[in-house]
Formats: sequence, structure tokens, C-alpha cells
Amino acid sequence: GLHYMCTRPQSRLRRLLWSLAFLASAGLLATGTADRLHHLLSRPVHTRARLAWAPQLRFPAVTLCNPNRARFLHLTKPDLYSVGEWLGLARENHSLVPEMLAVLGEDQRAWLTRLANYSRFLPPRRSERTMQSFFHRLGHQIEDMLVECRFQGERCGPQHFTPVYTRYGKCYTFNGDRRNPRVTRQGGMGNGLEIMLDIQQEEYLPIWRETNETSFEAGIRVQIHSQDEPPYIHQLGFGVSPGFQTFVSCQEQRLTYLPQPWGNCRASMQGEQLLPGYDTYSIAACRLQCEKEAVVQSCHCRMVHMPGEGRNESICSPNVYIECADHTLDAAVEDSQERCSCPTPCNLTRYGKEISMVRIPNKGSARYLARKYNKNETYIRENFLVLDIFFEALNYEAIEQKKAYDLAGLLGDIGGQMGLFIGASILTILEILDYIYEVIRDKVSRVLRRSKPPLKKPSGSIATLGLEEMKDQSPCETLGRHVEGAYNTSILPNHHHRHHYPHQGVFEDFAC
Repeated sequence: GLHYMCTRPQSRLRRLLWSLAFLASAGLLATGTADRLHHLLSRPVHTRARLAWAPQLRFPAVTLCNPNRARFLHLTKPDLYSVGEWLGLARENHSLVPEMLAVLGEDQRAWLTRLANYSRFLPPRRSERTMQSFFHRLGHQIEDMLVECRFQGERCGPQHFTPVYTRYGKCYTFNGDRRNPRVTRQGGMGNGLEIMLDIQQEEYLPIWRETNETSFEAGIRVQIHSQDEPPYIHQLGFGVSPGFQTFVSCQEQRLTYLPQPWGNCRASMQGEQLLPGYDTYSIAACRLQCEKEAVVQSCHCRMVHMPGEGRNESICSPNVYIECADHTLDAAVEDSQERCSCPTPCNLTRYGKEISMVRIPNKGSARYLARKYNKNETYIRENFLVLDIFFEALNYEAIEQKKAYDLAGLLGDIGGQMGLFIGASILTILEILDYIYEVIRDKVSRVLRRSKPPLKKPSGSIATLGLEEMKDQSPCETLGRHVEGAYNTSILPNHHHRHHYPHQGVFEDFAC
């Protein structure tokens, strides 16, 4: 296109049309290049999902919580005196709440009234371990709740469950050891964890009012999570009801996100410990740490389920729970998006779940179970449940975030548009730059020659050229000065040409 734009023999109309075509193509090229560059700077990503098979899978951690935080019938006089107000059983002066007594049976009312008689009672000394001891002793014990336990067909027991404290109080985690996790080599029912639990409804605290901590549910809360993150069961757990056998079919999902500037994930730093005992960053650990900082800042102590040891981190007393800690924690949870910045980790393992259930026991087995466990049939229906957790198959879903556009893609798009619109490549651009350099150098040389004084030429009819002028002039320029026909046409190869340009000789046509 440049040849047709700049060659003088072309007509003006033709040069104008070629100039317009070239400018339009260059404009389209510039527009396309700017669009591709803007697309690259926007850091686009795409998500790729694939299903992979594995010979074995690490079985997840399973955390179980009874929503009842304290066993009512195991209260002692010091417990009622210390935490009775926090449990909603007593007033600030340690007298029992009449509305609460009204919902109790006669036997329980008489027992609690005797318990609240503080004559000749020496109040216990306040200690920062009061609440921790309370949850440890009065929480539901796994030895009492666990009726049957099997993992991959082999028996398991309370020794395989680790106590952990959450907002529900004392909970238990199966397979929580991340250094030595259990693995499963086969999918389907019977190849995972199967447990039968007694939720002990007769031990539930009486409810006579509604508070933020009031729980109307009967059953257990379950969270299936990775060993690399702490349980956050009050928000991420699901419920299992008594009188049912619940089947939970799991599939492991491994998610990989991109860091800045393509995404907002947070990578775990080597040696970083956001929570004691957890070497990797997780959203649950970040939220627990954020909630703890809010409570410590306002109340100068931490709650039992909040991790950490050190100065200014003693466990709050029951009075501080009532006056400060509970309200601060509720406010921190409600304003978690403003208070806490907990980005998604760059590598995350979670478990998809499909839940189904059937009623237990049936009419034929109710009497057998009652006789086997020394309970009546009504108690079995109201308190027993079976939980079966297993992998659907030995596969996992890998979901990865990938860069959708990079520098190589940008160069490829620009090269394709250059070839489409202006028929150019990298070599063409280099040739144009070289041509521009040659033109500039020629112009500068001419300017420098004009600034030199002219050489004196001898008079005569025959003009002679100096050596320097012969070097500066090209053969075409020298021969171009001869008049057409000054040479014998018999020695010229173009003597048979009929058409001659008015400004160019025949010999010049041959030489150039």
C-alpha cells in the first residue's frame, strides 16, 4: 500500500484511494490492539473443572455437637451459684426464676429448689477456669452419647474422638489428626463412618424464654471439613434428627484460586500460624481469630471456644460472659464483613454432600433395641439416631482458576490483526524502520553537503568530475544526465523498446 501511496506516476485519485484504505486498515489495527491490551489489563480468568480418580482418599474430619450446652441433671450447687444466671436458671441475686420453675416437673422442681438453698454454703472462689471447667464437666460426654461406632467395618470407640470447644460448648471430632489421617480405599455405604448416638434429651436445659443462645432443636449438629481447618459448626454444620438414620454421601472438591492481581485469594505463608495447631490459613480460622480479637479488645478476656494463650487472654468469667462477651461476639458476627477481612484461601478442600434419611426403628426392631440397650421404645425413638458418612466413589472434583489471557495471547492477536489489516509482520515493521532510517540519513547527508563550499570547475566544453563527486553520485544519477540516443543503440539491450519515459534514457533503463 505504501508503494501505491508514494509513487508519483500513480494518478492522484488512485493515491488518494490507497491512502484512505491504508488509514482505515491502520485505524482498525489500532482499535483492535487497544481492545486486546485493555482485555489483558483486566486480568480475565476462567474456571476449569475436571473429575479425577484416586486409589485412595483421605477421609474428612467429622465434628459432632449436641446443641444442649450443659446437662441439666448434672448441675451441682457451685455450678448453679456460678453460672445459674448465664444459663437462665437464676437471677442476679442467685434466686431461681419463677417462670423457669413453672415449666419443670415436680421432681425436678424439688431437686432444683434444694440445690438453690445456699445456707451454710461457701461460695466458690472466682477463677478464670470456671467456664472451661463448667463446659468440660457438664457438656455431653462422648462416652455416654456414643452407642455404636464403626469405620470401614471395624469397631471404633470414644478414644477415637477428640474434644473440641465451639459455640455449642463441648464437641467431638473424629479423624481430626492431620498428621495421621485415616484413608478410605473404597466408596459406598459401609466404607466410611457409621455411628449410633444417644442425644440424651432428658438432660436438656429447661427453656422458658428466648435469647440469642436459645436452642429449640433436638439432635446433633455435624460438620464435615478438612483436617487443616478448625470447625465452624454453628454456621457451617447441618442437623441430624433423632429417630432417623441419615446417609451422607460425600465428594471431595479441591479448589484452586489465583492470587493478586488475577484474584483475591490469600496464600498460606510458610511457618505462619493463624491459630495454634493449624499451619495453613482458612476462612474459619480467620473468623475465629477476628471474633477473638473483638472480644479481647472489649472484655480483656477470651471465650472458651476461642483459641490462644498469653497475657490479656484469660478466659472470661460467667459475669463477663453475661455483661460483655456474649454481646460483643454477637455484634462481631453480625458485622463480620466490615470488621473482618477473610479472603478465600488459594488452595481449599471442601466436601459436597447429598443427604437422605429413613426412620428408625421400625416396628419390628423397636422392642429388640429397647431390650438390647435397656431403654424403652419411646426413649429409643426420641433419642437414638444413626449417622452414616461415606464417599460416593473414589474420585474428586478439581476446580481450578486459570488465566484466560496472557502476553502470548496478546502478541498472537496483534500479529493476526496486522496480517489481516495491513499485511505486515515483525519483519515488515523492521524493514519500514530500516527504510525510515535510510531516508533520514540521506536527508542529513544532503544537508551536510549543501553546507560545504562548491568546488571550482575548470572551464571548457568537457565537464570533469572530481573523485569525491564520483563517490557521492550513484551510477544511475550519473548516467541519467546523458541525452537519450547519445550511445550507439546496437550495444544497448533495450534498443527495441518503443516506449520511452520522457525523463529517463535508454541506458539508464538498462543500468538501473
